[in-house]
Amino acid sequence: MKTTPEPAGVADPDISAFLDHLRIERRLSPRTLEAYRHDLLSLDQHRAARDLPGWGRLDTQHLRHFIASQHQQGLSPRSLQRLLSAIRSFYRFLQREGRAQQNPALDLRAPKAARPLPRTLDADLATQLLDSPGEDDWLGRRDQAMLELFYSSGLRLSELAGLDVSDLDLNQGEVRVTGKGNKTRVLPVGRQARRALQDWLSVRPTNSDSAQPLFVSQRGSALTPRAIQLRLRRHGVERIGQHLHPHMLRHSFASHMLESSGDLRAVQELLGHADISTTQIYTHLDFQHLAQVYDQAHPRAKRKADK
Repeated sequence: MKTTPEPAGVADPDISAFLDHLRIERRLSPRTLEAYRHDLLSLDQHRAARDLPGWGRLDTQHLRHFIASQHQQGLSPRSLQRLLSAIRSFYRFLQREGRAQQNPALDLRAPKAARPLPRTLDADLATQLLDSPGEDDWLGRRDQAMLELFYSSGLRLSELAGLDVSDLDLNQGEVRVTGKGNKTRVLPVGRQARRALQDWLSVRPTNSDSAQPLFVSQRGSALTPRAIQLRLRRHGVERIGQHLHPHMLRHSFASHMLESSGDLRAVQELLGHADISTTQIYTHLDFQHLAQVYDQAHPRAKRKADK
C-alpha cells in the first residue's frame, strides 16, 4: 500500500500533531501538507521573534499584526487568504484536541485582491476597427452590424447572441436586450450602427419560423456566442492587428462614455449593472487616460526621473 510521506520535520509539537492529522486522517497530498507546514512555520517564527504567548493564548490582534506584516513583505491577497485558511484549520484542530479554547482567526479577512482593469480600445483604434472596409456581401454586412452594435450599445456577448429581429426598433434607434437576472432594458442605437443593421437586414435570410434571431449563420440558425467570438477575433487581427473579444468593445463603450460624460449613473444603467461599484472600475480607466494626457502635455509633468 502506497503511503504519503511525512512532511519535513517541525519543531513545534502542536504543528507536528496537526500535520500528522492532515497526513493520516485526511490523507492530504504532500504538496498540500507542505503548503500548510510553510504557512504555520511562518506564523510560529513570527510568534517566537516577538516573544508572543503560546497557541492557546494567541489572540485576534496578534494574528492581525502577523497578517499585516506578511502583506507589507509583499504577500498577495490570494496568498494571505490561503494563510488565514491554514491558521483557521490549525485552530479547529487545537480546539478539538482541547489545546485552545477559541479560534482567533475566525473573524479575520485578508485584503481583497485588486480587480484587474478591463482591456479597452482607445477611441482612435475603435474608429479604425469600425471604419475599416469589409466585404460587401451578406457575411460582411452581418459582421459589421455586430461590431457596430457591440460598440454602439455596450452589449454583453450573451445579450447580442440572444437578440431577435423584433427586439430592434431602428426608427426610434432602440434595441431591447435581456441581461443578467432576466432583466430587460432598452438601449439607444447610434446612427452608424443603425445604418449597418439596415444593411444587414436587407440581405439577412428569412424563414417561416416564429423566432427570428437577429444574427444567423449561413444555414439560417442563430449564431452561437462562440461563433461570434471567432468572427470578432478574426476582424480584430485583420483590421487592427490584435485579438478582439466582445467584452473589449463593451468595456471600450463604457470607458469612452464615462470619459465624455462623467455620468457614472447613466453608464451604470446602460451597462445593466445592478451595483454601481461594478461600474466604478471604469473611473480607474478614465484616470489612467487623464494621467497619460497629463504626462504628455504638462511641462513639469514627468513623474518618473530620467535615467
